[in-house]
Amino acid sequence: MAPTVPLAVLALVALVAPGLGMAPGCDYPAHRWCSSRDTAVACQVESRCPSLPHPAAAPVQLSLYYESLCPACREFLVMKLFPTWLLLPEEMLNITLVPYGNAQERNVSGKLDFECQHGPEECLGNMMEACLMHEAKNFSTYFPVIFCLESGSSVTQNLEACLQIYAPELDSGRITACVQGDTGVTLMHHNAQMTDALQPQHQYVPWITVNGKHTDELQAQAEASLLGLVCHLYQGEKPEACGGSKALKFPAGCRR
Repeated sequence: MAPTVPLAVLALVALVAPGLGMAPGCDYPAHRWCSSRDTAVACQVESRCPSLPHPAAAPVQLSLYYESLCPACREFLVMKLFPTWLLLPEEMLNITLVPYGNAQERNVSGKLDFECQHGPEECLGNMMEACLMHEAKNFSTYFPVIFCLESGSSVTQNLEACLQIYAPELDSGRITACVQGDTGVTLMHHNAQMTDALQPQHQYVPWITVNGKHTDELQAQAEASLLGLVCHLYQGEKPEACGGSKALKFPAGCRR
């Protein structure tokens, strides 16, 4: 690694010997060489400009396809996904939640209906969380509420209490209206389409994709140490939270 040379030294070199060390195409005075990354690159002094901001790295994209009452889904969301999100800076991890899982969509007399693996209450839970996301829009607003629902005694009975704790600005009446109206059905149809479009098709839940891909290895790594996986994949500067993480065991997924 080249040693960092103070900008004042570079400027002195330029004044004493104007042509010394100046890259072809560098038409900037020495005091501006570190003023921007483009200028530093043009003058070939990028490694000697420690104050330059690092280029932003793309966040790791993680999508969780799950069911609201699946024990393994709840375990992963509560014990791995939510803590990892809390530990990492916002620009490092982008999460998409798709509550649907192994549900089945049916057309009954011209209207869409859904049958869920763990019964009607799970369908209600899936739709409640979909409507919550629709109404809140901001991930940092709705994810703590979903964490509260999934970690509590009842996914479907604690909406009002979870909203009061984590998002009192949200109107529970609007969420209820969404669940009871056409919007909720539309949202669940969208989640059904997203789930059915998975390649490879999902065989169980929780089903995890990382940067748009699913493999057995990625799934196993995410379930064993999600924090470690995200830290490994992220190409930007690593935060202190990436110093290490312990693996946890989870119950078997809910197979179709």
